[in-house]
Amino acid sequence: MFSFFLDTGLALAGYKEIISKINQVIINPIIVFLFAVATLIFLYGIVEFLANPANEETRDKGKQHIIWGVVGLAIMVSVFGIMQLIINSLGFVGPGNQNIELPKQ
Repeated sequence: MFSFFLDTGLALAGYKEIISKINQVIINPIIVFLFAVATLIFLYGIVEFLANPANEETRDKGKQHIIWGVVGLAIMVSVFGIMQLIINSLGFVGPGNQNIELPKQ
């Protein structure tokens, strides 16, 4: 199977498409899902913190959820930034991304 691609030269031309598809179909949905989970944990912590002003134990749990939600969001922003840096550095341009050229003076 791979010999067909190597013989026709399609392997070298198609690797960018394969990596772009993996990024588009697998990696980006995972990142979006983890963003959603971290946001839900953060919002749950806020609700838990504000809904029980008299119960100190529940407020502490709410604080912990808020902290871990913020940590999760920070990690996901970092992962997204690193992925974009890698993709842009290697020259992969996916759908929606465009190479922007600055005006020459």
